[in-house]
Amino acid sequence: MSELRNTRLEKAEALRALGQGPYALRFEPSHRTAALQQAHADLANGEELPLEVAVAGRVMTRRVMGKLAFFTLSDETGPIQLFLEKLALGEAFTQLTSLVDAGDLIGVKGTLRRTDRGELSVRVSEWQMLSKALQPLPDKWHGLADVEKRYRQRYLDLIVTPQSRETFRRRALAVRTIRRWLEDRQFLEIETPVLQSEAGGADARPFTTHHNTLDLPLFLRIATELHLKRLVVGGFERVFELGRIFRNEGVSTRHNPEFTSVEVYQAYADYYDMLELTEQLIAAVTLEVCGSTALTYQEVAIDLTPPWRRATMHELVQEATGLDFNAFPDRETAAAAMAAAGLEVPATATSVGRLLNEAFEQRVEAQLIQPTFVLDYPLEISPLARAHRSKPGLVERFELFIAGRETANAFSELIDPIDQRQRLEAQQERRLAGDLEAQGVDEDFLMALEVGMPPTGGLGIGIDRLVMLLTDSASIRDVIAFPLLRPEGRSG
Repeated sequence: MSELRNTRLEKAEALRALGQGPYALRFEPSHRTAALQQAHADLANGEELPLEVAVAGRVMTRRVMGKLAFFTLSDETGPIQLFLEKLALGEAFTQLTSLVDAGDLIGVKGTLRRTDRGELSVRVSEWQMLSKALQPLPDKWHGLADVEKRYRQRYLDLIVTPQSRETFRRRALAVRTIRRWLEDRQFLEIETPVLQSEAGGADARPFTTHHNTLDLPLFLRIATELHLKRLVVGGFERVFELGRIFRNEGVSTRHNPEFTSVEVYQAYADYYDMLELTEQLIAAVTLEVCGSTALTYQEVAIDLTPPWRRATMHELVQEATGLDFNAFPDRETAAAAMAAAGLEVPATATSVGRLLNEAFEQRVEAQLIQPTFVLDYPLEISPLARAHRSKPGLVERFELFIAGRETANAFSELIDPIDQRQRLEAQQERRLAGDLEAQGVDEDFLMALEVGMPPTGGLGIGIDRLVMLLTDSASIRDVIAFPLLRPEGRSG
């Protein structure tokens, strides 16, 4: 590689001596390549247009055949062929064929012609080196055994893998559609702090940091929930935030320590309103990004056309295991029934509700391929959700599962400050007992609730997991441009 780099450095010096950069200040393309391909799709083989165009991009391939050469140049939208003739270019032909390598960024001007073999081409009359690449492109990217290199050097992945560029285009379109859809329904986006003195709004271990001037320990936010609720207390009736969340947890195909979510809060609404909003929003985004509400994910057909299935956690667990958790009077009875059914019984699951959730995660979650709203969760695993209006021990909460993973989470929000304090204090006790994911007591949030919060429905959607679905991506790393990775050469 160092030999190749030295050769390219020599070419860069030769270009500099010729007054050709090798690093230009600017170039003004007249067209993008995809627009040219589309506008002149009917140009016949062998036909040429007098229209002069200017295009810029990266040289992907080179073929030199005596006094003719063919380069493939690719801009953000796609490739186009460059047709080079020694007769027309003179000395510039020698410069192009000897000093330009695959990977270099160049700008060219010329006329359009379609070759006898049917390839739309720019017949080059002028050229300019825009940026000399000192490192070569990978030869056979798709043959690389080290998949992590795609994530470590995403710039190379984007250059040589059109599908990766399409994935991030679709991600951008999905985010834009979510934002516009909510704004069209009078939701206001308001940014909340990333640095917080008390991390709350979810069960997750936070990242810690320190502000030097204030001599203040701080956390990176694990959710936007508690600050958005403060805004509802303050009088904003429809708010949302689309932003980055940080959780100091493990990594997997569906977890990254830094990820994106949208949280939505609507005053005078409950979890049924959030259910309808979730269904409509995700269906609208899917239609915009994929052109249909029917898609294929990892070779499995998934239909996101509303309405979606709705079932309680109790119903789904009973379907999968035969166990009716409503019939168990205490934790010991439930644990014995689970063990008899071949389910694991963690010691940390200290109540019937927690065991119900364990049974759901072990036997149900992975089977929920088609969109399914799972309703009515145990109170003890939902410290920020309102107690169910008619089912003791449960809360008004749902999670949306698609392709076997959680995609959205919503509540009728708990607005009783006394009940909320008791639940957060119970969380604090768990934290003091060693549970690093338990929440603490946020006194300012509790003060806000005591000022008075209207009945509110709240919703959170994981953007990365939604984009995985919309782009048929198997790993969350495929949809995060720069996922967190262990430094190369470091193990353990």
